[in-house]
Amino acid sequence: MKTTLCRAIERVRQASSDFDLNPGVVLPESRVLKEAAVLIAVTEDARLILTKRAAHLKHHPGQIAFPGGRRDDTDRDLTHTALREAEEEIGLDPSRVDILSPLPSHETVTSYAVTPIVAMVPADLGFVSEPGEVAEVFTVPLSHVMNPANFAIEGRRWRGQKRFYYTVPFGPYYIWGATARMLHGLAEVWE
Repeated sequence: MKTTLCRAIERVRQASSDFDLNPGVVLPESRVLKEAAVLIAVTEDARLILTKRAAHLKHHPGQIAFPGGRRDDTDRDLTHTALREAEEEIGLDPSRVDILSPLPSHETVTSYAVTPIVAMVPADLGFVSEPGEVAEVFTVPLSHVMNPANFAIEGRRWRGQKRFYYTVPFGPYYIWGATARMLHGLAEVWE
């Protein structure tokens, strides 16, 4: 599992966004990207750890996401950001995380440059949701999100425009947007 994951990481060469699905997007020239990081944590038994964001949050309520967030001034680097956020959001002990590699960043239309940090974690971990941010922690079989046939492109209106994005639903979970796009990048190069 770890070897296959490392080979896929090596083949992801370019940064991602959903701008290729939305070629008419015009971004402000003065746009400044905020740094953020997420932890793409895969268990030793080949499951991907995801969260369902709390419904009361101002931004992205109820959406499926990786643990992660904006880089703080106290963070040494983006790996530290991803680990700190995962510890805060789901109680993941950083000493139990085997960092494999960062992926190229993902640029969002909301002006974030999100660096995905791919890691392996033991299969027997328990998680504790931080209720202020996370409604639920769950896992999805890695085989599901690494199968390009499970992805679709959908669209909805956002700020007066039709926006297209990737989805990779699993059971009751609607995985879409930046999370699905980062996973799609890995699925494209998966063996």
